[in-house]
Amino acid sequence: MSTRDLSLLEERLGYKFKNIKFLETGVTHSSFSNETKEHVPYNERQEFLGDAVLSIIVSDYIFENYTKLPEGELTKLRASLVCEKSLCGFSNELELGSFLRLGHGEELSGGRERASLLADAFEAVLAAVPNYGHDFHGSVHVWKRSGDGYGGKLTH
Repeated sequence: MSTRDLSLLEERLGYKFKNIKFLETGVTHSSFSNETKEHVPYNERQEFLGDAVLSIIVSDYIFENYTKLPEGELTKLRASLVCEKSLCGFSNELELGSFLRLGHGEELSGGRERASLLADAFEAVLAAVPNYGHDFHGSVHVWKRSGDGYGGKLTH
């Protein structure tokens, strides 16, 4: 399967990137980079940042909306929302796998459906939103739009 036009992903995210290269990096797996003649940036570093961004977004939301929960319960709730299973679910709702740039071997081994790869890509795409400008309002918007985001996962 070939990768889809990233403007479709922007539409699904409800966010127009100022620099599409950040989104392109977010959907590029290291296997793709390893198979090109030139170095192509891939998503592992963005994944690192996306993990932290996601933790902040979710922490802020549950802190503000679950005022009676003690710290230990807040931590458990956050962990349930930022786990691989949840992130894979968000990725599937966005059909993120169809946008991934994968190497041949990763493609043949089912990488587009692999939960860990989809979760990692979701974090990398989330980090791409602020374009490394440290304004994470766009990341909050994207996470809310990913499937139901926390809106459909949490009740208070």
